[in-house]
Amino acid sequence: MPTNRMTMEMLMLNRSLLMPLVTGLLLAACQPFGPGRQAVLRGGSVPAGPSEKANQIRVVQVRGDMAAQFKPPAPWPAFANVLAGAQPVGTVVGTGDALEVTIWEAPPAALFGGTADTRFGTAISTARPTTLPELLVGPEGSISVPFAGQVPAGGRTLREIEADIVRRLRGRANAPQAIVRLVRNTTATVTVVGEVSNSARLPISPRGERLLDALAQVGGVKPPVNLTTIQVTRDGRTYRMALTDIITQASNNIVLAKDDVITALFQPYSFTVLGAAGKNDEIRFEAMGITLSQALGRFGGLQDGRANPRGVFLFRWEEPATPGGPRVPVIYSFDLKDPAVYFLTAQFRMSDKDLIYITNAPIAELQRFVGIVSQTLLPIATVTTVIQQD
Repeated sequence: MPTNRMTMEMLMLNRSLLMPLVTGLLLAACQPFGPGRQAVLRGGSVPAGPSEKANQIRVVQVRGDMAAQFKPPAPWPAFANVLAGAQPVGTVVGTGDALEVTIWEAPPAALFGGTADTRFGTAISTARPTTLPELLVGPEGSISVPFAGQVPAGGRTLREIEADIVRRLRGRANAPQAIVRLVRNTTATVTVVGEVSNSARLPISPRGERLLDALAQVGGVKPPVNLTTIQVTRDGRTYRMALTDIITQASNNIVLAKDDVITALFQPYSFTVLGAAGKNDEIRFEAMGITLSQALGRFGGLQDGRANPRGVFLFRWEEPATPGGPRVPVIYSFDLKDPAVYFLTAQFRMSDKDLIYITNAPIAELQRFVGIVSQTLLPIATVTTVIQQD
């Protein structure tokens, strides 16, 4: 009799301790890992930035007959349209440049001397060029020329410096003439960095070096050409373009300007995938772009037994219709039970920073619930049976 009473007390104690645990596990089993299909379709609102008011999320149900409504994202402007027109450098002198100054003086030379041609018995004086030692443009931006003094050079063209030297020598030299040549350029340079064989700072000359010339001087790019994007930063603005488009379209092989920064990028764009996908990850893609069908293939598609093929969503911030307006949050809903939608995914272009979310199938949620319940209740039932048998 005492033994049976003790057994009953132990059974009641185990039940009182396990019931809160069971209740918590059952409640957890009822909660999905992420928003379901209906929750996403309800949309809602979200602010475009910390200090902006919330915008209504626009939900677009994609159908197979809507191909004409979806235009690919606007590409970056071609270099030929936004970076063309740079003039070859080297004619404008900067601090630190080295110049060569050559001066001629008509006979009879008074300052720089001359030579006498005595052929045919006649003494004929001829002008002789006088080349000064290499002149470095100092921090004050000037060069020192004999009999002409300190000649401003920084920020001036070679022709302007020549004219100034001649003006200063006039009245001292006999009909002087001057030629100024840039010997060493230290200020007109471009910088090449990123996925290249050797990052470098390269001088550019009046010849007018082009973009591909600079890439060739640093040994080319390391990634495959078709996966490389070239970024050019000029005057505080940045532009990107696929390297293949620069190679195949000669107009995009632009003349470089002073202080250009050229960056070679390997697959600079990315999208993120979450939910019941083959893998959750941030996936990079190349500048030439990919379609949604290609994106699905890159992360292994939908997860078998868990994903809801009618719950494939793409989240995107779209640019406003009017310049200066707030960005618009848009959710595209794809029903992959519809075969026609697959044709559209092969045309739908991915944008940088897109997010793909795949919901769980209702049956997967039910299976998870049943699994948690069975794993929770079975051990309890086993313990109860053993206690009762004792």
